[in-house]
Amino acid sequence: MAGSSLYTDGDESPPITDINVTPFVDVLLVLLVVFMITAKMIVARGVEIDKPKEAAGGDIPSSLRVSVTADGKLYVNDKQFTDDTAAIARIKELAFTTSKPKAIIAGDRKTQYGGVMHAISLVSQAGVTSIALENEQPAPK
Repeated sequence: MAGSSLYTDGDESPPITDINVTPFVDVLLVLLVVFMITAKMIVARGVEIDKPKEAAGGDIPSSLRVSVTADGKLYVNDKQFTDDTAAIARIKELAFTTSKPKAIIAGDRKTQYGGVMHAISLVSQAGVTSIALENEQPAPK
């Protein structure tokens, strides 16, 4: 190895000392594209709901209104119920006066979430599948 150098077999070209980053960049771009596609699919799975177009919806004609007051009392139309079975019976009686029963659930602004969920559960147990949540219409600007 006397007189050995970085040149081989009498080749007079200088050795390659630069790092070739092209394959590295290619791999990074492929990973970026894969990440972007999977991230979009993950987010899309979490937001598959029918969002309202505006804060103010139209009026829904219904003969059934279930209300929950701030202190958690349950009313079907204007009659208070403390017994769930009696409330379900009254909901059935009112709802099935039409061929397509609709229920409107109204909760006071200070009502706990559990109270509204309980009202929705009672309406569902009564067999009503079309349920709307009532809210205040915003003041015109």
